[in-house]
Amino acid sequence: MRFQVRDRLLGFGEDYWIEDERGDKAFLVDGKAMRLRDTFELKDTQGRVLIDIHQKMFALRDTMVIERDGEALATIRRKRLSLLRNHYRVSLADGSELDVSGKILDREFAVEYDGELLAVVSRRWLHVRETYGVDIVRDDADPALLIAVAVCVIHLAEKDRDD
Repeated sequence: MRFQVRDRLLGFGEDYWIEDERGDKAFLVDGKAMRLRDTFELKDTQGRVLIDIHQKMFALRDTMVIERDGEALATIRRKRLSLLRNHYRVSLADGSELDVSGKILDREFAVEYDGELLAVVSRRWLHVRETYGVDIVRDDADPALLIAVAVCVIHLAEKDRDD
């Protein structure tokens, strides 16, 4: 499955659609402005909230939390001992981890679980400016979670760059 995200619209407080490979609306990112922390919801086409995403308050390092139905699903932060700033760890609620590495700010990176590729984020496939694709490689992967991970990692990398 491949999804298309319009990068120039990526911002908290703004709403935008993520489209599937046919150009149909698949997910709505509903940004929540006027909050103390960066917050948004990932919704399906019927408006049901699939995933809540927010910045963790009072963390030593910038951290994003992904929740589903009020339960923590994942915590995302930059790897502590990474020489490259483009390496993030996604700690899942079940104790397992996803590894995100590559050129995050260039929108060229991969999401792996235990050395197995789950998703690839890239601008190379698309000819539309300011757009990147999220290609879900495994059929049994959770597309909403992987899209949320991609959006969070990009947000954290941009925030880190601006600081």
